[in-house]
Amino acid sequence: MKYDSENKNFSLCLDQGNSATKAGVFSGDKIVDFFLYQNSNKAILLELFEKHIISDCILSSVIHTDEETLSIIGKNCNFFIELNEITPVPINNLYRTPETLGKDRLAAIVGASWLQPGRDLLVIDAGTAITYDFIDSSGNYYGGNIAPGVEMRLKALHHFTKKLPLVNVEEETKFLGVDTRSAIQSGVMYGVEFEINGYINTLKIKYPELLTFLTGGSSFYFEEKFKSAIFVERNLVLIGLNRILRHNVQK
Repeated sequence: MKYDSENKNFSLCLDQGNSATKAGVFSGDKIVDFFLYQNSNKAILLELFEKHIISDCILSSVIHTDEETLSIIGKNCNFFIELNEITPVPINNLYRTPETLGKDRLAAIVGASWLQPGRDLLVIDAGTAITYDFIDSSGNYYGGNIAPGVEMRLKALHHFTKKLPLVNVEEETKFLGVDTRSAIQSGVMYGVEFEINGYINTLKIKYPELLTFLTGGSSFYFEEKFKSAIFVERNLVLIGLNRILRHNVQK
């Protein structure tokens, strides 16, 4: 039996990465269920539609979406959007090449601007890459920067040198390494921390009331470092996708 305790239909937001998909089920603005599944596992997607009455859906994908996935979605909801550069969004997108803008970056900006409307915002998504995106208090999205993520930096040091080992991040990171492995970990982790502080402090010169959001798979490495200065929201992309979906459903 499908779960519909409040006699409401639900919205489904799908954030499809290279190998896995994050799925958020929303009742209005509230996320009520979350799934993470491998892209090849269509049974999980079918199970999701069995569990919830889905009225509308949005899909953001960094890969070519297979026909089976699109067919499953099309058969199980009334309104479906596959996010692209011409999808209407509730912000003013000033990015010069919207067709090359990562959909996760766009969704995260939309999510942040909905959670903190009318504010100057920096959105930091710490994943495979670390992205820094800025939107002003009038809802103008200007763009941002892309840098290597934590794992990418660790792998690059190993790959492009002959003797440096591949290091995994440990819980404790000393400020100064006491051997080669801890020197690599400290160099990468504090390098990212200083980089984040640099973006925040530089933007605050022009936008002193700046608020910062941190999201992404590697965000947990840094949330304790910035707990008092940053909003940590793991589901920021899904929240943004839901706002884009609501924006289009209401048209």
